[in-house]
Amino acid sequence: MASADLREELNCPICLSIYTQPVTLRCGHNFCQACIGSVWDSQEGSGLYTCPECRAEFQGRPALQRNLKLCNIAECFLSTQPEQEEAVIFCTYCVSSSVPAAKTCLQCEVSMCDIHLKRHNKVVEHVLTEPTTSLKNRKCSVHKEILKYYCTEDAVCICVSCCLVGEHRGHQVESLSEASEKKKEKLRHVLEKLTSVREETEKRAQSLQGQKRQVQDKAAGVTDRVTALIRDIRAQLEVLEKRVLSEITRWEEQVSLPVSDLIQQREIKKDELSRKMLHIEELCNITDPLTVLHGRESDNADFCDAEEGDNEDREREDNKVPAVGDLDEVLIPLTLQRLADIVTDLKAKSGFCVQEASGILLDVNTAANNVSVSGDLKTASCSERNQLRPNTPERFENHQVLSTRNFSSGQHYWEVEISESGVRRVGISYPSIVREGRQARIGENKKSWCLYMCDNNHAVRHDSTHTRIYPESPSQRLGIYLDYEAGRLSFYQLCDPIRHLHTVTATFTEPLHAAFCVCKKGWVRIRS
Repeated sequence: MASADLREELNCPICLSIYTQPVTLRCGHNFCQACIGSVWDSQEGSGLYTCPECRAEFQGRPALQRNLKLCNIAECFLSTQPEQEEAVIFCTYCVSSSVPAAKTCLQCEVSMCDIHLKRHNKVVEHVLTEPTTSLKNRKCSVHKEILKYYCTEDAVCICVSCCLVGEHRGHQVESLSEASEKKKEKLRHVLEKLTSVREETEKRAQSLQGQKRQVQDKAAGVTDRVTALIRDIRAQLEVLEKRVLSEITRWEEQVSLPVSDLIQQREIKKDELSRKMLHIEELCNITDPLTVLHGRESDNADFCDAEEGDNEDREREDNKVPAVGDLDEVLIPLTLQRLADIVTDLKAKSGFCVQEASGILLDVNTAANNVSVSGDLKTASCSERNQLRPNTPERFENHQVLSTRNFSSGQHYWEVEISESGVRRVGISYPSIVREGRQARIGENKKSWCLYMCDNNHAVRHDSTHTRIYPESPSQRLGIYLDYEAGRLSFYQLCDPIRHLHTVTATFTEPLHAAFCVCKKGWVRIRS
């Protein structure tokens, strides 16, 4: 009994079911969020919103406040209720045997089999429904009468008494079937829209899946190419290593063999000299003068001959010994050169070779008078002194300079070094860019693209649109890659490892010049 009373308190006044996401109005009454939302949707045109229970009026659609405590109570109550299997409803009058019911009479609140139903229909014309035991939700909670109408103003089901004498008197009402058909029609329209949205979502998901597969396929292809390139370089290096080591071994043997022969000859001569020295020492130790003087006169001559022969031997040995420095002076540089050639050849074959845009020089005819250009035409720096160049249509009014070379096709790459401080912009520009005013700044118009750097502020700019980027460390060396046909401009930070900063995509319609802007003591240098 207590459970039934609690269920009664936890029923939403609109749907007569356990609260789902209950919300509280300012008047204190609670409703399911979806139920009160439907009621207020029907009142949208009037601009006046009312509480379905107490008829309290609200100017403007009130914000709904979730009733968390009531929500928790409803959830706990539902969790304690045993799950009921779909039960068979039996005829109320078939007491002796359990006969399934065919219909339920809402007025009589009884369920009947086909036989009792025929008898019932002969007597009265009551409202019949499919067999059910949930008759409570089909009766008015106030008048305990069958719900026959739908109040369109309050969006609730009501009985006859509600229409005649109750709080819904004078309201716009419809029969339940009519209101049900109207709601079904609205739901069909919603269903059609949702079906269309779902189909579009599915198409978009398929498109994104296709893009993902393309990215994966391209990544796999590049991975294979890089792996093959590294494998080829490794194989070529192994061959080159064997060749160089073989050459070093051959050179070592070529130098060592004659030196070994000379060493052997020196050992023999050393033994001979030791023998002569021993003989002379023995003579020096003899005390008898006659014995010393009777010794061989050839001893002195042998000593003189040995000294002269040793000088001649040294000259012959010097001529026979190869120069030790020959290998380092010739072989190693040639090997390193061959190594560079191997990497270049393999990069070109694998498609990873990037053409460097050599010969990029600054065009002094475009340089503003507050931009100083170095003698080698490689460095542009902000100048406080007026350079007093002639005023021509090509010259910028402030802080900018273009390159002499332009790019109208192909892939190109160049590097720049920039100052640690100041305002620096590096990028590309059409030659038709305006030369005066703020719109002349590269990145601030439709005819130029640039990477803007000022202190810790880094952004890619085009047509006054800024895309912020966040490098992990200050950018003092940059790489710029241009693919004219593909419409790609990429900026790279040349650190270890190299980091990709940003890629711009566009459709290029004119030749492009490298463009530079330097302010507040900033400078930019084109690296060779």
